[in-house]
Formats: sequence, structure tokens, C-alpha cells
Amino acid sequence: MSGQPFILSVAEIDRDLAEREREIDAIAATLVELDRHPGLILLRRFPPAGVTETRWVPARDAMDLLWEDFGRLRTLLEQAHMVRVRRRLEALDREELTVLLRGQPMEVARTAIPLAQRSLIGPGEVIVRVGFAELVARMREGFPRIVEVLDAVDAVNTRIVSEIAPLRAELDRIGTGLPELRALAAELDEFSARAAADPLAVSAAELDRRTVEFGASMRAAAALRAELAAIAADWDGAVGRTRTQVETLRKTYERTHLARIAVERTILTGALPEHADDSAVFGAELTTVDATPADPSALWELHRRVTAAVAAAAEAEHLVQGLLDRRAELRGRLSAYRAKAARLGVSEDREVLASSRIAAGLLTRKPCDLAAVTRAITDYRQLIAQKTGRRS
Repeated sequence: MSGQPFILSVAEIDRDLAEREREIDAIAATLVELDRHPGLILLRRFPPAGVTETRWVPARDAMDLLWEDFGRLRTLLEQAHMVRVRRRLEALDREELTVLLRGQPMEVARTAIPLAQRSLIGPGEVIVRVGFAELVARMREGFPRIVEVLDAVDAVNTRIVSEIAPLRAELDRIGTGLPELRALAAELDEFSARAAADPLAVSAAELDRRTVEFGASMRAAAALRAELAAIAADWDGAVGRTRTQVETLRKTYERTHLARIAVERTILTGALPEHADDSAVFGAELTTVDATPADPSALWELHRRVTAAVAAAAEAEHLVQGLLDRRAELRGRLSAYRAKAARLGVSEDREVLASSRIAAGLLTRKPCDLAAVTRAITDYRQLIAQKTGRRS
């Protein structure tokens, strides 16, 4: 028999058949489990894209080949059984079984050899033949590559299901009546959809980070829900607090306006930011909200906007008032240094007196150049130190 150095005995044939049956049964059980793999179920439900598609395509081809090779194993085993059922195994029967069980009886590929690569009397094509051993070896080699991709997909999906999906369910329970909650819901949906379509593009680090971010947002959402419940429980009090904020805003604008007039009259400065007084607009909105059926979301949103306006107005007031405060602080520093010069006996020194007058003149000038006054007072302080031999 060409290519076969020996022919199996009947006992060897039966042992080989039993071993091949055990192998095929084990492979069948594994393939059934593979077909139920959560990662594969997800890939069938959501056609992969991006990184996942790039990694899945060769793994999918390997899985297709795995099933094809399994079919070939079953075919070889069935052929061997058909021969083995014969009552008496003649030499030719044992030779056929030896080829089926130990040889390479199955053709799986046939590729033409280009004419330029052939010899004059050589073959015109390459024929690939396999048997039980080659098929099992090939399946063993391809299986881990498939499972690696499926496990990676399942790992991401498991975290999405266990960590992200509950947040979305809780958000559904809370409701998405406010823009912040609608934005969070959209963000959760977008991330979940991206993770479903391309799970392998979502790294563990990104999952960790987004889970923390979403968790923080959900805690904020829960706090907001509690706020809305508190507003509903004490509607009149909530309206009153918002009205107080509106009045605070009006008074802040008023103080800022007066301070700006004083600054423009007394201090040299660039254009100062000016905010239109929208406290009356907020007051009108509050009256409308209060006149309609209680809507905690609307009142909360109005209160949030008024609070933001109060913060912006306070910052503007601080900027304008800060210029006046700086001028007053420079006046106090000059007075303190004059007292120090008198105490040290150098206040009537010609240079010290001239430096003091320069600083005072700059300070009383309108508009006052605060930067120039600061430099003049610094020069005055250093001159006192120089005249008295003391460190400035």
C-alpha cells in the first residue's frame, strides 16, 4: 500500500475507532458550548465594527473552518464504520481502514500550479489531503484564537451589563425631565451602543473611568431627585428662596453699577465687563412658574439659572470693587510708611519728602493709575530703608 508502512490489525482498528469516537464526542460537546458562548451571541446580535470586526473576521473564518473540519471528521468516522461492519475483514478491508484511521484519505484543497513554476513532467496542481490526525491538530490550533476573541467580547459586555445597564435602569426610574438627566441618558445609551457594536475598542481603563464618571453623575441625579422632592414638599418655601435670590441679584447689580461709576471717575482702567440687569426678567419668570400648577423641575431650573447669575454678578462686583479696595489699601500703606518715616526721623529728609509727595500726588490724581502708585510707594518704602540703614 503506497504511503502506508503497515496495515492495522483488527484489534488496533477497533481501538482506533473507539478513540476517534471519544475525540469526536468531546469535540462535539465543545463546539456546542462554543456555539452558546455569550461573546458569540453578542456578535450575532450586533454585527461588529471597527477594532472588533478586524479581530473577529479571522476568528470567524477559523470558526467556520472548525465546523467544516468537524464535518470531515464525522464523514471519515462514518466511512470507517461502514467498512468495519463487514463480518470478515479481509486484508483489503484492513488496508482501507488503516488509510481512513491513520492516513490522509480526504482531499480538502486543490490549487493549480502556474505554468512558469512547473517542471516539464511535474504535476499541474497541488493537492492537500488530510486525515484524522491533521484535522484534529488543525482544530486544536484554531480553537484558542476563536475563544480568545469571544472571551474578550464577553468580558466587556459583562461589565456593561453589570455596571452600566443598572445605571440606565435607575435613570429610567428617576425620570429624565431635566436637561441634565436627558444628557446623562443619551451619554449612557451612546456608550452602551458603542460597546455593543465595537466592544474590543473599549479598553478596561476606559471602562473603569466611564463607570466612575457615570456613577458620579448618577449620584448627582439621585441628589437632584431628592431636591425636586423637597421642592414639591415645600413649594412656597422654594419659591420664597428663589425670590430672595432674585432680590440678591438685583442688589448685586445695583452695587456693581455704583462701584463702576466710582471706578470710572477715580481710577485709570480698561473697559470693565458690564452685565445687563436681568433680575426683573427672572422675577417675571418666577411669577409665571408660581402661578401655574407646581412644577418642581421648572422651579429647580429657574433657581439654578438665578444662582448662576448671582455668582457671575458677584464676580463682576468683586472685580470692580477690588479696584476701589486696592486704591484704599494703597492709601493705607502710604500712611503707614509716612508714620514709619516719622518714627525713624527721616520724614523731613529732602529725598524722602519728595518721594512721599510723588506717591501722594499719584494717589489723589483722577483717574488714579494704581500701577504707578504701587511703584511710587515701593520706591518710598525702599528709600526709607536706605536712609535708615534698615532692610526694607
